Amino acid sequence: MDLISHLAAGAAAVMDPLTLLFVFLGAVVGMVFGAAPGLTATSAIVLFLPVTYAMGPTSSMALLLGIYCSGYFAGSIPAILLNTPGAPGSAATALDGYSLAMKGQGDKAIVTAVLSSFIGGLFSLTMLALIAPSLAKVALSFTSVEYFTFALVGIVCVAGISRGSMIKGLAAAFIGILASTVGLDPVSGVGRFLFGQPNLMGGIPTTAALIGLFAVAQMMLLTVKKRGEAEVLPVQQTTPISEIIGTMIKSKWLIVKSAIIGAIIGVLPGTGPSIASWVSYSDALRTAKPGDKYGEGEIKGVVSCEVANNAVTGGALVPLLTLGIPGDPVTAVLVGALMIQGFETGPFFIPQNTELFYSILWLLLFSNILMLVLGISGRRLAAKVLEIPAGVMVPCILVVAGAGAFSLASNPFYLKLVIIFGMMGYLLVRFRFPTAPAVLGIVLGPILEQNLRNALTANKMDVSIFVTRPISLVTLMFMCLLLWVWLKPSKKSPKDEESTEAEISG
Repeated sequence: MDLISHLAAGAAAVMDPLTLLFVFLGAVVGMVFGAAPGLTATSAIVLFLPVTYAMGPTSSMALLLGIYCSGYFAGSIPAILLNTPGAPGSAATALDGYSLAMKGQGDKAIVTAVLSSFIGGLFSLTMLALIAPSLAKVALSFTSVEYFTFALVGIVCVAGISRGSMIKGLAAAFIGILASTVGLDPVSGVGRFLFGQPNLMGGIPTTAALIGLFAVAQMMLLTVKKRGEAEVLPVQQTTPISEIIGTMIKSKWLIVKSAIIGAIIGVLPGTGPSIASWVSYSDALRTAKPGDKYGEGEIKGVVSCEVANNAVTGGALVPLLTLGIPGDPVTAVLVGALMIQGFETGPFFIPQNTELFYSILWLLLFSNILMLVLGISGRRLAAKVLEIPAGVMVPCILVVAGAGAFSLASNPFYLKLVIIFGMMGYLLVRFRFPTAPAVLGIVLGPILEQNLRNALTANKMDVSIFVTRPISLVTLMFMCLLLWVWLKPSKKSPKDEESTEAEISG
């Protein structure tokens, strides 16, 4: 009965007409940004984050979660129609999706992607509802030792799964950690890396850094990108939705398996939809049946990728709400949104903000429903976003980014920070350094520092405490295993080492 009362209270908070309007607006924005190559869900959330200053907690979550869910799906639209993933998580979808479009079955591929994303989103929502409250209770017994090791593994994970060199991934993570140390020391009060700027005494605002790394850097990349000649697609046939549903029912076990893979990978700190979709696609290849033509227009390839892709959404919120550790770059931005509203993520978040937690569950449900409706009804209109010229898109986004940075504290100094981090993000991508570890470094840097100092202070500077506590020991052993696997010499083709501009969104 207690669960029912919490669900009812959460539903009552969400049923406000203004809140529902924000969910709808978020879903539309996520659809537009996800469909435009380079403008991912992360970019959209970063740009609209300053807007939430004037909103309540439920309304702000409504807007951002609407962007979150729709943006993850919409990246599949350009992947299918242009063979250009709108987000890194849609790269695997392009393998079979674009092949289907070249056969005139692009509409079938897009509808399949919508339905698969909806199923994956519902599965991850269920997982969040069942796991998060129990995990939060367990997390209450964790100390600074465990939080330090969890945060450390999160950074190592996101560095290891990034494209290119593992060393470059770790270097990018340390760049983010270094940026997080700017300001007054939390213990001694001594200024660090201030460069004579009083504006830096409070540290670098996470929102300003994210706007620079994502929005501004991506616009800089678009200005130098040369548009290649797109292949001419044949006339796309319209496939009845009932036929597509029938095809998906036949692949029910593949859907279940892909949803589990996506949700589990989402729970792991530092991962994300890109890893989930590739792992799910690889597993589908491993279990392919005779007659399956993966890579040549196999609809089950789209199903496996998109189910796993959107199953990450709810899974990534589990470590965020229970441990205070973001599951991926998007949830790292959501940390800032909750901080703006005066909430601190961690084991006390759900017990102290039960109504907001259940409101988030309802908002995720409505966001997935709106994604389904908008994706099916507006799939042809959403494709028009691909035709927006860079000459129009770049200045509009830069104006919005600048306004958002200035609105943080009506301080023009923040505009300089956005430009600096924009140039930093651009250089990282140009020199083949992934930006996702840098983002996680900025967010997790304070968690690492604070918990490391607390753990050592409480245990008389005895570093062995990190290997004498069972959970910390197992976590560090897991990290060492990952490092051993990722750092093993492997033969890679030059193509595998090439940097792509999708790196900017992790």
